Amino acid sequence: MMILKVIGFWMILLTLSFSVQAQKRSTTTESSPLLKQDFSAFKFRNIGPAFTSGRIADIAIHPSNRNIWYVATASGGVWKTVNSGTTWTPIFDEQPVFAIGCVTIDPNNPNRIWIGTGENNGGRHISFGDGVYLSEDGGMTWTNMGLKDSQHIGKIIVHPSNSNIIYVASQGPLWNKGGERGFYRSEDGGKTWSKTLGDDEWTGVADIVIDPRNPEVIYAATWQRHRTVAAYMGGGEKGGIHKSTDGGKTWTELQNGLPSGVTGKIGLAISPQNPDYVYAAIEQIRRSGGVYLTKDQGASWEKMSDAVSGATGPHYYQELYASPHDFGTIYLIDVRMQVSYDHGKTFSLLNTSATHSDSHSLNFIEGEPDFLLLGTDGGIYQTLDGTKTWRYFDNLPITQYYKVAVDDAEPFYNVFGGTQDNGSHGGPSRTDDEDGISNAHWSRVLGGDGHQSAVEPGNPEIGYAESQQGYLNRLDRITGESVFIQPQPAAGEGEERFNWDAPILPSQHVSSTLYFASHRVWKSTNRGDSWTPISGDLTKKKERLEQPIMGKNQSWDNAWDVYAMSNFSSITSLGESPVNANILYAGTDDGVIQSTVNGGETWNAVEVGNIPGVPANAFVNDIRADLFDENTAYVVLDNHKEGDFKPYVAKSTDAGKTWKLINGNLPTPLLTWRIVQDHVKKELLFLATEFGIYFTPDGGKNWIELEGGVPTISFRDITIQRRENDLVGASFGRGFFILDDISPLREITESTLNQTAKLFEPRDGYWYEPKDTQEYMGDNYWTAPNPEFGVTFTYFIKEGVKTAKAERQKKEAEMKNQSIPFPGFEALEAEMREKSPEIHLVISDEEGNIVQRVNANTSAGFHRTAWDLSMASQNLINPESINQRSWGRMMALPGTYKAVLMMQKEGQLSQMGEPVSFEVKPLRKGALPSKSLAEIKSFRSELQSFVNEVTAGNLQLNEATDLVKAMQVSLSRSSKPDPQLMEELYKAERALLSLDSKINGNLAQREIFDAMPHTISDRISAAYGGAYGTYGPTGMQKSSLEAGKKEYQPIEEELNKISSETIPSLAQRLKANGAPPIKGLNN
Repeated sequence: MMILKVIGFWMILLTLSFSVQAQKRSTTTESSPLLKQDFSAFKFRNIGPAFTSGRIADIAIHPSNRNIWYVATASGGVWKTVNSGTTWTPIFDEQPVFAIGCVTIDPNNPNRIWIGTGENNGGRHISFGDGVYLSEDGGMTWTNMGLKDSQHIGKIIVHPSNSNIIYVASQGPLWNKGGERGFYRSEDGGKTWSKTLGDDEWTGVADIVIDPRNPEVIYAATWQRHRTVAAYMGGGEKGGIHKSTDGGKTWTELQNGLPSGVTGKIGLAISPQNPDYVYAAIEQIRRSGGVYLTKDQGASWEKMSDAVSGATGPHYYQELYASPHDFGTIYLIDVRMQVSYDHGKTFSLLNTSATHSDSHSLNFIEGEPDFLLLGTDGGIYQTLDGTKTWRYFDNLPITQYYKVAVDDAEPFYNVFGGTQDNGSHGGPSRTDDEDGISNAHWSRVLGGDGHQSAVEPGNPEIGYAESQQGYLNRLDRITGESVFIQPQPAAGEGEERFNWDAPILPSQHVSSTLYFASHRVWKSTNRGDSWTPISGDLTKKKERLEQPIMGKNQSWDNAWDVYAMSNFSSITSLGESPVNANILYAGTDDGVIQSTVNGGETWNAVEVGNIPGVPANAFVNDIRADLFDENTAYVVLDNHKEGDFKPYVAKSTDAGKTWKLINGNLPTPLLTWRIVQDHVKKELLFLATEFGIYFTPDGGKNWIELEGGVPTISFRDITIQRRENDLVGASFGRGFFILDDISPLREITESTLNQTAKLFEPRDGYWYEPKDTQEYMGDNYWTAPNPEFGVTFTYFIKEGVKTAKAERQKKEAEMKNQSIPFPGFEALEAEMREKSPEIHLVISDEEGNIVQRVNANTSAGFHRTAWDLSMASQNLINPESINQRSWGRMMALPGTYKAVLMMQKEGQLSQMGEPVSFEVKPLRKGALPSKSLAEIKSFRSELQSFVNEVTAGNLQLNEATDLVKAMQVSLSRSSKPDPQLMEELYKAERALLSLDSKINGNLAQREIFDAMPHTISDRISAAYGGAYGTYGPTGMQKSSLEAGKKEYQPIEEELNKISSETIPSLAQRLKANGAPPIKGLNN
């Protein structure tokens, strides 16, 4: 028996192993001021979508509140719902990893949630974790509890009567030996761990179950496996089923009736009705195996059937679930879930025809036999009627995108990408809907495992998409049809080795030319209708079965699973110089960079191991030709499939002959996936990595993470939409992200940071009226945000603007333990009376007229603030109600504008930095020609004047009415009664109230909302549409304004007469009666 004591906390501090264990990834020390800046103001928008959701690893349902679920997603973190999936909240976004294997609720305290990180299967695309986490407040906060080198956790079980005892099944690293793999137990709530099962090389634990009658009885399935870029070995002789009767301290391997020799992944289930019954789904060589049953707690086993999970392989499925409702009913996780009602003797497919394939998790609720909650590659499904019907949750945006492409569609470009097992999709980058982007805006353009998408340059109606292993299709976006165009080998040429994610490359020189690759490069000059190979085999042409796995070359009779693999020795990336059409690049999965300077006639090979600092067989994830210099190119490499999690980014300045790393200060661990160069500033590069997106403003010397609006997530691809200057990223677990307008990053240098303030030139704004197309959709209606309406400004402030109080408090804080002098009462009073300093974005039109002042951030650093195109209200201001709501805003008209930062402090205005210019332009032309801008402007001016005139009249009317009422009170207190004066005062009041009815409508009809003749307010409302929208004033709106002016004229005349003649006359008579004086009345 082997017992390894791991002191979790001190191991965290002392271990210097290279793994993803660090809460904060390590980086080289740099002194550049750029690295000290906070760039979180550059916030990404997550545009989803949610309509296909994504892969689920595990689900836990609260034991006493069935509405609370915790969902472990394969690579999108942990999500929580408190209303059975109506709404979702991500609760793990701030942690250093995103791949999740399992989630467990402490049965003794359901606020204690345990998370096992690192996906719990052997897939080619999975990401790693850094151990187990505990939340003691229902997911609000988390603590890493160790096992940081486990990388992949299969299951966590908490003792049903003692929260301090935890059992962990650690599968261990997939890509390399070692790590913290095996069965671990803790008796102190996770502070320390003991390993009692599994070896130090390749064998971990895939599954564990406990006897509900006696939690000291544990069954564990060991799993020996290793995956490389070349092959997958899904089993070994150290796999098997083990039993412990002392809470996992010691183990006995169970053998009686179980298969001997090599076993693969094993799933376990224990019967809730009779825990003597334990079921095991056992994988053997070549996907054989079956379901086994013990009726005597493991003493003997019987093979019940040959059932085993299939498709991509048992490593991806194979979990077993025993029904809590029906003794003998078990479920086998598979592509389509299998179910047995006779203890595993016979299996049939569960009715999941309305759900996604590739099941991964299953949940029950005690006492509700018709309830099932199913987690799949395509999200979560729920049945309440025993699988007759299923509900799908299309509001969980966890789609795993491999690649991204954008088009040039007007007015808003579209985003395309291929996903893990959810096809290829397309949808808008933004909409003109005020709700934003909904699932209805998205569509699936191709099925299968989607990978790279592409769009023909200059023609958004023609696109390309593929499913796994290079099944390339051309898409006609007008007809919606796709045409299969994968190049085929000529007779006698043998196999064509297309990578799982084969590269598509539309030419930037001739739009109808397309490049594609298998183990050789193909070229089509007619959009894929026909193809010509322009190279021979550009790979090392390695035989996968000759490559070492589990540390050595393996027998043919071992647990090879080639179907679970991509084709090997294939081309993974293509590049074309936009400067010289004859320069092409190709990168392979077995460590070769190829280049040609003559359009493919000859190729120059560079093995990546010859690049200083790069491993010999590193995978070429991406290769890009420089946009400015035909001799410069960039390559992104990855060696994680050899257990190496370092970043590798290299540059060539001699057309691919030699390369040099430009990793700069990139941290470790960090897998590097894709790179893109800015089309304006040569040195500005963006990098998609396993943990976010980085940019370098100086060609790779300094790399800076763009963290704004992004959870911890993997980005497998990035691109730039050049017209809009948007950076678009494909995340592997949270959909697409867009950083709107990267142009300010082109100007960020160390000298920029020395300026007092810097306002960057903004992107032009669109002039349109947002739509309201959806209402009353319920809280489960998913939407993603558009960019803020109007124009977004980016600005930098070197030092924040503070009040005198803030400055004093800052100085006092710096004094620490020193004596602090009393500032004096005069200074304190000045602080109390001081107005907070303000910074505004001051917007002016072509004539220099200020149209709006927008509040800006006064703190130091980078900021982004939007102007919503509203013009400063020109409505009449009432000093007694300055903030009172007035008539609606007017939108700035198309034209050229300027903006400048202005600071207002202690009554002084000062300009900060230089002004910038920008355009406001119509989003689109309507079906009908709109009115001229001059006509709209004139109408607005006329309407505004009338609105102010009526507003002034209303204020005058209210004031006059109040005065008359006050005069009535004053007369009632006079020493000389005057009945005639009282009667005249009441006549004056009734006259004023009559004017109110003419302006605003009959009081009684207003109370019950009865129809009545148009009032002055109605006339203004009818006219106002001509001032706000983009069409301009209609004849009706103009006539409404004229009618209002005409109808208001006699009202205004009568009101002026009462105010200027009647009230002063009555005031004199009131004074003569010895009545008390009235404020505001000369009496």
